[in-house]
Amino acid sequence: MRITFGIIVLNGEPFIRYCLRGLLPFAHQIIVVEGPTPNAKGLATEDGHSRDTTLQTIRDFQKHEDPENKVVLVTAEDEGHPDGFWPGEKDEMSRAYAKRATGDWLWQVDGDEFYHPDDMKTILNELEKGYTAASFNTLTFWGDPTICVDGIRLRGGGCQFRRMFKWGPGYTYLRHRPPTVLDETGRDVYKIKPLTGDRLQSLGVRLFHYSLLFPKQVLNKSRYYEQLTGGARNDLTWVQQNYLTLAHPYHVHNMVSHWSWLDAFVAEHPPAFAQMMQHLHEGVLQEEKRDCADARALLNSRAYRFGRGVLKLLSLVAVPCLKLWDRRPPVKRWLGLVKE
Repeated sequence: MRITFGIIVLNGEPFIRYCLRGLLPFAHQIIVVEGPTPNAKGLATEDGHSRDTTLQTIRDFQKHEDPENKVVLVTAEDEGHPDGFWPGEKDEMSRAYAKRATGDWLWQVDGDEFYHPDDMKTILNELEKGYTAASFNTLTFWGDPTICVDGIRLRGGGCQFRRMFKWGPGYTYLRHRPPTVLDETGRDVYKIKPLTGDRLQSLGVRLFHYSLLFPKQVLNKSRYYEQLTGGARNDLTWVQQNYLTLAHPYHVHNMVSHWSWLDAFVAEHPPAFAQMMQHLHEGVLQEEKRDCADARALLNSRAYRFGRGVLKLLSLVAVPCLKLWDRRPPVKRWLGLVKE
């Protein structure tokens, strides 16, 4: 089974080298699409590239750690955009790696997500059973590798990410949100026979997403979404009140309007990520960390544990309702609001 990994990245330090290391043993190709969309203009250089050393890190990886030339770097200039900026939104960036994919599967990866190698083997074994796509349930880490975030919206499907798609001649990447691939007949491959995140979680497989780990990273993401939504989500306010401080400890996930909470995490992290954290500890890498003394005090608080427990109980009712709402066209048919 040949896997093409597709990565979109802007300001991907300190993750990108370690993300590539984790994927390389399983890769037929790794296509990295670097650069900003117009909504990320404030996070990029004037010529449309990462402000940190992401671009040089990828090139160094190609030169020193990729003897089989599996890693392909694509920038907007390669697609005929001389200012370095990708037009529109992330659809164009995803299509840039999809059009270059020569694998049997297209696996979409964020630069700050990691997998256990044994879990990747389990995934590949499961896909042999005739599935046409796969999604993963996500563990999201918050401020420190020992702290993760959970919430009602996450339990209601917000933690399930579409990531893998059957791929072949005539297949097309339709859009990035949600990730959608059409086969040669125009069918959405995710709707044919999907391998669900719940099924993979029952096998012990989770996606490790470190999207809320470092302050700089969280600020960059929030500035992007603030620009993308025209300020409708109040992302930067959330960063100041709910991430950099814990003024609202039951709204700690950046799905701002939904109840969420912190939990302790004590299991093993994927080895590529663990190596990155070891290098940060040794000073090989430099990255500002969040002081999580306040979060740890919260986790040790009886009052917080009680409140979190109440929300977990509430989720037993709210989650089925959210999942039903996410399938609202059938709901509307049942209510007679839509004709068959």
